[in-house]
Amino acid sequence: MLDEIRMAKVAQRLYGKRVENVLEESKSQLERLGLGKKIKGKRIAITAGSRGIANIAEIIKGVVEFVKKFGGEPFVFPAMGSHGGATSEGQIGILREYGITEDFIGAPILATMDVERIGESDGISVYVDKFACNADGIIVVNRIKHHTDFSGQHESGLLKMMAVGMGKRQGADVAHTYKALSLRTFIPVMAREILRRMNIVAGLAIVESAYHEVAKLVALKPNEIERGERELLRFWKRIRPRIPFNHLDVLIVEQMGKNISGTGMDTKVIGRMMITGENELKHPMPRVIVILDLTKESHGNAAGLGLADITTKRLIEKVNWHDTHVNVFTSGFIERDRIPVIAENDRQALEWALEIAKVRNPEKARIVRIRDTNTLGVIYISQGLWDEAKKNPKLKFLGEGKLIFEGKNLAAVNYSL
Repeated sequence: MLDEIRMAKVAQRLYGKRVENVLEESKSQLERLGLGKKIKGKRIAITAGSRGIANIAEIIKGVVEFVKKFGGEPFVFPAMGSHGGATSEGQIGILREYGITEDFIGAPILATMDVERIGESDGISVYVDKFACNADGIIVVNRIKHHTDFSGQHESGLLKMMAVGMGKRQGADVAHTYKALSLRTFIPVMAREILRRMNIVAGLAIVESAYHEVAKLVALKPNEIERGERELLRFWKRIRPRIPFNHLDVLIVEQMGKNISGTGMDTKVIGRMMITGENELKHPMPRVIVILDLTKESHGNAAGLGLADITTKRLIEKVNWHDTHVNVFTSGFIERDRIPVIAENDRQALEWALEIAKVRNPEKARIVRIRDTNTLGVIYISQGLWDEAKKNPKLKFLGEGKLIFEGKNLAAVNYSL
């Protein structure tokens, strides 16, 4: 049946505004706040997270150059909770993969898993990285987007970076105490305590376009961070990319990884949460999800693998189970640490997916193939979706063909326009 399935390459018209020079815009945004006197002669800590944010090395470099320009002494520290196997070496390795090195950014990178407990709020302990805690000030840098575990006024952004990222494994443990419930309620509480007790100099918020490029950079004063993040999250939810079909038979995801999403695959793109007590999503409702590979940038961390129904032997062979378990156990979302059905290769994985989804007529199969959940500007769709796609003014057909295999694995396809 696989050899009978025809696929079309389709482009989506998505929000595509981009910042042309992110390094200069980072400096310009921070300069707009008039922070010169606050950083002159001060040691300023700058956060660097574990997500594959577009141009993140250039953004961090811009923040470093801004601090130096006004007489400050900057350093960068990993602010990524328990990622990297909850070791300083592992976290430095993640930054290196993103091009965040001392040579490139022009500042030291100080990494430790040690934290200081700075206080508590509503009975919730709050922790901060030891190096950052002893700096004279902190500039918080992070992307604003939805969170893959819950929905609320504050999801993934500057508040989460303070509460979870800067708190290392202890902060992540506290925030995940009651899974999604505590993430939704604890993160703002913990972040407000950090804003009250620590010298947060500024926040630099990043919003990406639907094409995984920097669309906005917005510097915020400490008293603007909470409100500013809410507004930017609402903006992101208006422009975020989606799979433009519902009720799929099979969703093929070529690769997952921590550089793509905290859950390997963005739950709000694939339409599957898998959290006990949380409502499942109504779009795109795939009957079967197939994940084929793990990104090199994940360093073997396959947290979120359990969101899929079927995977491949080559993905499983790349998994570092220690790092995966550390990350998943910290979050408490054990449902997502389960191992899907393991196929020998891509062909077997897709044959099984069609069988499980009860696809009997290849011409009516509703299949979407994506590179990853951050890459939705171009997707591949099966013949059963073509009529629907042709009625959508935001979709453009770029070509048609069959599912092609090289040996037993899917042949590479082009996701660029």
